[in-house]
Amino acid sequence: MTTPPRGTNLRSWARRGLAATSALALSAALAVTASSPASAATGCEVDYQLNDWGSGFTANVNISNLGDAINGWTLEWEFSGNQQITNAWNATASQSGQSVAMTNVGHNASIATNGSVEFGFQGSYSGSNAVPTAFTLNGVLCSGDIGEPGEPGEPGEPGEPGEPGEPGTGDRVDNPYVGADVYVNPIWSANAAAEPGGAAIADQPTGVWLDRTSAIEGNDSPTTGNMGLRDHLDEALEQADGDPLVFQVVIYNLPGRDCAALASNGELGPDEIDKYKHEYIDPIADILSDYEDTELRIVTTIEIDSLPNLITNVSPRETATPECDVMLANGNYVEGVGYALAQLGAIDNVYNYVDAGHHGWIGWEDNFVPSAQLFYQAANAAGATPDDVHGFIANTANYSALKEEHFSLGQTIAGTPVRQSSWVDWNNYIDELSFAQGLRQELVRQGFDPGIGMLIDTSRNGWGGPDRPTGPGPQTDVDAYVDGGRFDRRINSGNWCNQAGAGLGERPQAAPEPGIDAYVWMKPPGESDGSSTEIPNDEGKGFDRMCDPTYEGNPRNGNNMSGALPNAPVSGHWFSEQFQELLANAHPPIQ
Repeated sequence: MTTPPRGTNLRSWARRGLAATSALALSAALAVTASSPASAATGCEVDYQLNDWGSGFTANVNISNLGDAINGWTLEWEFSGNQQITNAWNATASQSGQSVAMTNVGHNASIATNGSVEFGFQGSYSGSNAVPTAFTLNGVLCSGDIGEPGEPGEPGEPGEPGEPGEPGTGDRVDNPYVGADVYVNPIWSANAAAEPGGAAIADQPTGVWLDRTSAIEGNDSPTTGNMGLRDHLDEALEQADGDPLVFQVVIYNLPGRDCAALASNGELGPDEIDKYKHEYIDPIADILSDYEDTELRIVTTIEIDSLPNLITNVSPRETATPECDVMLANGNYVEGVGYALAQLGAIDNVYNYVDAGHHGWIGWEDNFVPSAQLFYQAANAAGATPDDVHGFIANTANYSALKEEHFSLGQTIAGTPVRQSSWVDWNNYIDELSFAQGLRQELVRQGFDPGIGMLIDTSRNGWGGPDRPTGPGPQTDVDAYVDGGRFDRRINSGNWCNQAGAGLGERPQAAPEPGIDAYVWMKPPGESDGSSTEIPNDEGKGFDRMCDPTYEGNPRNGNNMSGALPNAPVSGHWFSEQFQELLANAHPPIQ
């Protein structure tokens, strides 16, 4: 994971009671181990991750229990400066001066042996903001010996599964991205490095897309070569080198896939649910199971552009398509998502994140709650339970800006609320961060676990470059104000194909905001959304006019121009011109 441009991801490791390394060291992690000298058999490891932007900060803290099972915990430490906690999540904060105590909330009171819990908080400070160097868990100082690399229990040496010190096994962690690196796909990396200037981002982690059954074994496609799923997992183990590593894979092959967009139609017909289950999901689950007891944390993105279509693109809505009406009637989207969740969620080191569209799709009142209800229905279908859902992902392969800073829904300009502007169009959200955090709360209200986390795909939502606004628009009228200040430069928020002017967004990073497990590049930058003109292919991918720069639109994008780049290849194929534009318009800029 890379360092966020505004902040600094600070970690430092300490073992055998050694003092922590400098709090300003980059790309490290603070781990303090504990072993009680008494008979309580208490032991812990603490990973404290700091995201600092100069006067404020967030921290995510992971406690790993290396001793006996715990029911009820308090973690305490001393700040070295004037840091003040302003809010917390997944723990109750108590602070007196520099002394801090964080106590469990109801759902995370128990920590099994070799299990872990995670909480986070936001704070303010002036002066220095050093990482704490000592922690106590339930009154026991975290300072002891869990074994140096290579001793029994470490990867590659004898030792019983689950012994203290063995990373990557045991109970699922709260946030798989915390304390872990993320897999760099060598094929995407080579494509990026071959582009002028691309070497600067070629080491970034991206998702591996299984968009056809043949991709499981490798199908010699232009962007995946002959690397199948098992090849990628073996490469991931090499990259992990014994430490925790997140492997991101996109599960994307539903029957009647993407019923509202021809460019990403798939190989399976609307009724081929059995093929989906037994020729696609089952083989994936079988392969992933072989890597269950490794240091890999396997993050799945489950079926993008599927469930929200059953809310927004079905009759009697103006935006309906016949294909989406069929998928609503036959139930195979819900059935397929449920089956994938059940089979993959049964594997101990798999973390399922369900695709949740984006704010420009389901941010309106008549879409928002119904979508959350449908997600909960799918999580209870085909043998799945909500426990099989670790979280949700927003903005997958899309362009919605992460944060709009120059206008807000509460403003009124020249007598008209911002919400009534043509761009916002009565939406309840104006950007992806607020949408993801708001949707998370609604999902919990619908019955999902309060500990679910959100991912946001920031691979193409930076909108930097010379056209990026530096302040609000003129206050002559609300449209001028919003249009002049918005970062998202699309013609309409419903435009989704190879958008002109887009740039790389925030670099992948863990736990950047409350409720957000990570910013990710799930869509590999430089891979096309769809062809600008019809291109015959054997991949089941059609030609969608939304990828045609001359197209004047449909009800799903307010009958606006498509905003697509010309000369694009079939979806998933390498699109050099787009990559170059993403690089040039990156925000934060490429250093």
